[in-house]
Amino acid sequence: MRSRSATRSTRLFLAAAAVTALAATTACGPEDPAENGAATPSSSSSSSADGAKGEAPAGESATDGGGTAASGSKSNGGTGGESASGTGDKSGYGQSCGTNDLDFTVTWEAQPISHYLITAKAKSGITCYLDVNTPSVSFGSGADGVASPVGQGGEDPIKLSGSSVAYAGVNVKTTQGEGGKQFEHVIIATTEEDPNPAQVELPDAPTVDKPIVTNWSTERGETIPRVI
Repeated sequence: MRSRSATRSTRLFLAAAAVTALAATTACGPEDPAENGAATPSSSSSSSADGAKGEAPAGESATDGGGTAASGSKSNGGTGGESASGTGDKSGYGQSCGTNDLDFTVTWEAQPISHYLITAKAKSGITCYLDVNTPSVSFGSGADGVASPVGQGGEDPIKLSGSSVAYAGVNVKTTQGEGGKQFEHVIIATTEEDPNPAQVELPDAPTVDKPIVTNWSTERGETIPRVI
């Protein structure tokens, strides 16, 4: 009887140990995600927040929480005589006249010597100076159509603003005979380097051959081109 009791006690002890071990395994739960390399919920949230605050792509301005650009937009500053706004408006005085600061008209003058008269006037809202005394005048794109300066007249510099104007005279043909080419437009610029020359329609289509041009002047009588 004692032997059976001992055997039974041993079995009960082993069964109790197995139950305890099973309970301990259940209490530990599944394997910790941090130990098997899986991301925890807190680290995932941090990554999303960092992504929302990422830098703006190259070429774009970052914005604050209200959607306002962090850096202001650049304004287009004019170079030379170009208008700062591109519409003809300028602030301040003393700048050189660019071709696009001016309005040009060309008229035919029969007396005392037949020639074309260029009239330059500042656009509305602009005050500038013609500090290069002789305009750049040409017919077509060829070198033979460029008017040579004859050095007549001239004031340096000439202030253009409001109703004030400047004049220059052009003789389109200084040669004898029937040589030359016909043109319907003349190209005018305040300087040879001006990137925005103006193309002005002529009153007719004259024959051009070795043209000449005078200096700018506020007196029409000083801008009658003569071959010297």
